[in-house]
Amino acid sequence: MENKQIAVLGGGSWATAIVKILTETVDKVNWWMRDEECINHIKEFHHNPKYIQAIHFDITRLNITSNLQQTIAESDVIIVAVPSAFLAKAFDNIILPEIENKIIISAVKGVVPEYDQIPAEYFHEKFKVPYNRIGMIAGPCHAEEVAMERLSYLTIACQDQAIAQFLANAMSCRYINTSTSDDLFGTELSAILKNVYAVASGICNGLGYGDNFQAVLIACSIRETERFISAIHEIHRDVKSSAYLGDLLVTAYSQFSRNRNFGSMVGRGYSVKSAQIEMNMVAEGYYASRGIHEINKKYKVNMPIADAVYHILYEKISPMMEMKILSGKLS
Repeated sequence: MENKQIAVLGGGSWATAIVKILTETVDKVNWWMRDEECINHIKEFHHNPKYIQAIHFDITRLNITSNLQQTIAESDVIIVAVPSAFLAKAFDNIILPEIENKIIISAVKGVVPEYDQIPAEYFHEKFKVPYNRIGMIAGPCHAEEVAMERLSYLTIACQDQAIAQFLANAMSCRYINTSTSDDLFGTELSAILKNVYAVASGICNGLGYGDNFQAVLIACSIRETERFISAIHEIHRDVKSSAYLGDLLVTAYSQFSRNRNFGSMVGRGYSVKSAQIEMNMVAEGYYASRGIHEINKKYKVNMPIADAVYHILYEKISPMMEMKILSGKLS
């Protein structure tokens, strides 16, 4: 696993943070993004003009391009940090020879809406990448705290532990601690669900619910997560560990959480559309809510919190009324 060429796909805040980490630990990183203006700006001024501008890049360690085929062809490990809403648009209409022989690591944390699939399933079914060559990066970790070099933790999940350990080593630096897991499906589903529950937390905050209610909401959310991921992929796992509960907590409570902030705006009376426009950033929980709802039609897991978020975001039920009904179901 030595001397593998790593690529990062995406131009957003999480992709920017991942590139920052990798440029501290590897000699060269291939970085793909769509925006040519952004690429030229980074090459000239050494920071991303749209996301986390405080991060300054050593440009000698970067090969930045808008050519996706070239980036994938020249790389062995592909870290995908494209928002789930745009993932299929980025990949569906181009030919990617030999992609099934690459190692694909998802940092997406959302459901691919066109297929109602988690990224691992999408890459496996669309490009025939074996599951043991697919991994994912789990938190708890906000891109903004990576920029400030505050101590953060990442879990790298892959069924092939040699791959997980390789990436864990590559992403370990003075402010990033890493660990590994073999629970690809559990960590990916948990990372998707925590965004839905962060939206719920934000809605409750916007409606004026206090800390006591929030504590019960999040305690019930981790139990709901456990029921759902066990129904889909039942193995022994400890959902109280950082990749599950820790990621949920930071996303539900942090000032940096886009999903919580999005939910808070909805709770304060913004329409879904106006909240999205004002944020000018992707809240994965919005798309994940619908995706989880569709997936759960097959498994029929009792998920009152995820259902409540779906009703508010997609069926336009009053947040106040929906959360009042939900409050009677929590304990």
